[in-house]
Amino acid sequence: MDFIFLTGASAVGKSTLAKGLLERLKGVNIEQNGVPEFAIPPYVLDEGEYEEKVCFGDLLHQVEYFQKLGLKNLIVSDFDDLRTRELPVIFKGYRFIIIRLFSSDPEQIKVQMIHRAKTSGGLFAPEGVEKLNALIMSRPLLPNEVTLDIRGKTPEQVLADALSLIEDFTPLTNYDYTLADEKNYHSWVRSRGLNWEWTVK
Repeated sequence: MDFIFLTGASAVGKSTLAKGLLERLKGVNIEQNGVPEFAIPPYVLDEGEYEEKVCFGDLLHQVEYFQKLGLKNLIVSDFDDLRTRELPVIFKGYRFIIIRLFSSDPEQIKVQMIHRAKTSGGLFAPEGVEKLNALIMSRPLLPNEVTLDIRGKTPEQVLADALSLIEDFTPLTNYDYTLADEKNYHSWVRSRGLNWEWTVK
């Protein structure tokens, strides 16, 4: 597989799964939260939009760099949920899979978020994460997207299920796709003025 994209609500287990996949598939683990800290120029009017664009752009440049080196199984996660709908546009022609993580038991994600907050920090918004999980769980599939319900599963079981999905999946490299309706996606950028014109070559 060229690219493995992990999507889902905060605390659903994307980072844990990414680390497990990296160990098993020997690819590259690229998370948007690994972007270096940077100052926002004083002329910027929408700081949230600017920060998201810089972070997503940096993520894509990392993906491009490792792809040009000939590496496979590039595991990519932690980007703004709204960007998920752009992936079939940016990566059309490549062998990729989007694994959408969710829990059909919303209480499970809240418990995982509370545990994470106590052990390693991170975003803490139990009520918000429940709403986001419901949104993610219900939206239509994108090209090359599959779902993985983590309900009642250990991280090891989630990893085993993800590996099976990847092994059994035959990605489409040519498909018709119209950019999905943004109302089915969430963005932490309040203005939602996201645009990205660069594509992986």
